[in-house]
Amino acid sequence: MKLQLIRRATQSLLLIALLALIISCARNPVTGKKEIMLVSESQELQMGLQSDPGIVANFGLYQDETMQAFINEKGKEMGAISHRPNLEYSFKVLDSPVVNAFAVPGGFVYFTRGIMAHFSSEAEFAGVLGHEIGHITARHSASQMSKQQLYGGLFAVGMIVSEEFRQFGQAAQQGLGALFLKFGRDDESQSDELGVDYSTQVGYDAHEMAKFFAVLKNLQTQAGVNIPEWQSTHPDPANRFENVHALADKYQRGANVNRANLKINRNEWLALIDGMVYGEDPRQGFVENNNFYHPELKFQFPVPANWQLSNTPQAVQMAEKGGNAIMLMTLSQANTLQQAAQAAAEQYQMTVQESSNVNVNGNNALAMISDIKKEVQQGQQAPPALRVLSYFIQYNGLIYQLHGVAEAAKFNTYYPIFSNTMTNFRDLFDPNKINRKPERIKIVTVPSATTFAQAVQANNQGRDNIETLSILNNLAPTAQVAAGTKIKILSTDESSSRTGRD
Repeated sequence: MKLQLIRRATQSLLLIALLALIISCARNPVTGKKEIMLVSESQELQMGLQSDPGIVANFGLYQDETMQAFINEKGKEMGAISHRPNLEYSFKVLDSPVVNAFAVPGGFVYFTRGIMAHFSSEAEFAGVLGHEIGHITARHSASQMSKQQLYGGLFAVGMIVSEEFRQFGQAAQQGLGALFLKFGRDDESQSDELGVDYSTQVGYDAHEMAKFFAVLKNLQTQAGVNIPEWQSTHPDPANRFENVHALADKYQRGANVNRANLKINRNEWLALIDGMVYGEDPRQGFVENNNFYHPELKFQFPVPANWQLSNTPQAVQMAEKGGNAIMLMTLSQANTLQQAAQAAAEQYQMTVQESSNVNVNGNNALAMISDIKKEVQQGQQAPPALRVLSYFIQYNGLIYQLHGVAEAAKFNTYYPIFSNTMTNFRDLFDPNKINRKPERIKIVTVPSATTFAQAVQANNQGRDNIETLSILNNLAPTAQVAAGTKIKILSTDESSSRTGRD
């Protein structure tokens, strides 16, 4: 038997080695070097096409035609001079306050409105745009997937052949994780360089890209996050600040350009984001005094004290801090309460134990208790059984489904909490909640030379806002601000330019 296993493993190793040899002729579009590549360009495109609808559904799109036209124009221009000019690139702004930008294989690039608000010039945006396009042109995702497939195959073969390898399998997996962690940082550094290269080619000053890493470092400090560089998939922002400045000098010399002719376009960018929603948008739902309010859909329900809540366009999720129980609220696509309950039972593989028609604050509803038991193979340990309390509530022409989930052994402990939230789902009439306005970016001009802190206080910004505005503008509170300088402040006033967002 052992001889058969060894023979089978040897054959597998030979197949993997042969496959690696066959595909090693693939050349990286950026470096020109041969590399192992198990993912074709058509597969990359398919991954992007499959991922995009889910990304948009999860975050939602920020509706601003002028901004969308701008990122399309700059993105297409940069894609055309990149190492993969034949891709059909797609660029979107997501309606999320999180400061983030990311790329998906096949040419899909996303910016959150959170990161757009923190850019202070077109040049900063262009550098990060080039960075994200760089991930696509260098095929970083495809390369990572190929390596994981190859090394994963080798790892599986080793587990078959060697009893000793099985004993230390966990340590070996951790070692592979560290290997890919390094690849991640190398990919980020390469994309930084491509961001400098591409943004320089389209006429922007890449030194401004370096400034944005100071913003990231300040956001990291504000959040109390201090991760050693070797533990992070991204290089430390402070190190990237220095490296990108050096790369900008290198590429500007190499391109033989006059830096004075390179664009920064600070005021143009500030005009673009003037009136943009900043932070959480209360119109999409907000929590106050342990209650969740949705002004547009006009409903409310209580949130358990000390539970964490995540609100996306697709769902509201709540979790007990210890992870022992969760609640989920989504919309059902069914036409009736009975159909909604049946669809949920099938989707989540729930076995219904009891159900009944009920009334929730004047709304027809269906209450249901179900069990979830996962089938396990022989020799595997069964996960704990789960029990679910579900309410399906008809309200304003829609069916809301709320599920509370806990281990069956702990369900009775959490049942009163689940029930309190679900049975107190009700209308929202309070105009103070319905008319709650989001904060927006407002661009103002400093009339005379002063410090940044004094400038924002002169615009009725409280002292509590100074740290946030300092990071938002990338200006220290004590920094001197010249007369005529435009700065970002926050306001709920919707009269600022382009507030209507086209």
